[in-house]
Amino acid sequence: MTPHDATEARAVPVHSSALRHPHEGRTVSATDAPMTTTQIALAAGDGIGPEIMNATLSLFRAAGVMDHVEFVPVEMGRSVFDKGDTRGMTDAAIRTVESCGLLFKGPMETPKGGGGKSINVTARKIWNAFANLRTFRTLPGVTTPFSKAGIPIDLVIVRENIEDTYGGVEHRLSNDMMQCKRLISAPGSEQVIRFAMKTARASGIKHVHCGHKANIMKMTDGTFLDRFRHVALDFPEIECSDVIVDALCMNLVMKPQSYRMVVLTNLQGDIVSDLCAGLVGGLGFAPSANIGTHISIFEAVHGTAPDIAGKGIANPAALVLSGVMMLRHIGLQRQAALIKNALLKALEDGVRTGDFGDRTKQPLGTVDFASAIAQRLGEKPHTVPAVAEPQIGHDTVTHKVHPKPARPEVIRSHTHVTKHVVGFDVYLDTLQPSAAVAEELRALSADSPFRLTVISNRGTQVWPTGSAFTECVDYWRARFELASDASPDAVDQSHVLALLGRIAGRYAVGSYELLRTFDGVRGYSLAQGQ
Repeated sequence: MTPHDATEARAVPVHSSALRHPHEGRTVSATDAPMTTTQIALAAGDGIGPEIMNATLSLFRAAGVMDHVEFVPVEMGRSVFDKGDTRGMTDAAIRTVESCGLLFKGPMETPKGGGGKSINVTARKIWNAFANLRTFRTLPGVTTPFSKAGIPIDLVIVRENIEDTYGGVEHRLSNDMMQCKRLISAPGSEQVIRFAMKTARASGIKHVHCGHKANIMKMTDGTFLDRFRHVALDFPEIECSDVIVDALCMNLVMKPQSYRMVVLTNLQGDIVSDLCAGLVGGLGFAPSANIGTHISIFEAVHGTAPDIAGKGIANPAALVLSGVMMLRHIGLQRQAALIKNALLKALEDGVRTGDFGDRTKQPLGTVDFASAIAQRLGEKPHTVPAVAEPQIGHDTVTHKVHPKPARPEVIRSHTHVTKHVVGFDVYLDTLQPSAAVAEELRALSADSPFRLTVISNRGTQVWPTGSAFTECVDYWRARFELASDASPDAVDQSHVLALLGRIAGRYAVGSYELLRTFDGVRGYSLAQGQ
């Protein structure tokens, strides 16, 4: 491509109903596209989304991406929420994404209040895009405390994307107590950790850390750490270490060059990845890929910036970089390298939007910023390493759409496990003091195979021993365990439910949890102070 061709590249408006084919000038649907190209579902987003998406697509066009790819617009985001659909995406959009196996999306707004949940989280979860991959590198022209100090940053964060508190399973349990369930599974942990290891191997990364809080959350984070150590056995060439997440955050701020890849659970990974974005200049330079077995999503993770929407001044760099990740994912290695090198060269030359860079240089608007990158296609940066640009065999799509599963798959890690019921925890909504609760519960359970052993409040034991300094709220956990003369082989869940029925006749029962052993190992935690 000549400089003249790049200069002539123009942004093409993105509409919710159609996208013009770059060569034929016709409307493309998910069913009539030529089979020689790969289809990618496209959601422009809300706020600044359409502006930065148009700019990114103009750059793709200049780099020859449209010779291999057709984008199929889908309706997602605020317009769908405004119609009363709490999913934030239409049925047609869902069908198109599932048909394409790929989604390229701009930032989207989640309505405040009402029943709608985050469309970003919903999309990742329903399509099982289980691994969030985000890269953070020092960029020329983007000044940070670390760039000033001459400390280069080259970090990869892999975040579990499906489980944890992002399940959004929440309940109000009493007047004053709320609950959010944190769900961590062994197979879900293995899935994302194995992806991280494979990515490290393919990228030449020699050291991977697992960030966790297993010192406190021994069952949930403990499982994630255990699966990390298990999967690591299959990658002997990679050095594997673990780090407690609070220490990780401190180290990232003080010496980020100590890490190359970190894999974390969902919520911790969300926080740490945004922290890392701050190390390299902010979310405006943070690309994001959500990788699944069947469907993958590439997006800008920054907000919709409604205060500048429509002004043509938004920075499209994060979406461009996310698009580069997508091009690599589908096999367009040459086009991805051309765009990345052109972006690096533009930044090196001082090309900027108003949110960053040398304030003595005139900022460009969104379209002109993308055009300046397009003008440098074929050029390479000099102050930072350039991306290798393969010429042969790496400029065609290798991505294949997987057949749609017949039904949701149940994934497993542990099989043939011997389980025994050894008790239960029951959660009670009451203002009675713990001693009074204990007296009644002991009477209710007198002829059952269970004995009351502990009452705790907010996780801290308050009966049979405790401290007068422990402040309590109106929600109590009462733990029943097998009496000394009861056999686990003679007790099952029906005995638990029988006693729960009696307790429910006296107290408001918020929930209960079975206490079980798994191959003789306790499958529950102790109360603090127990």
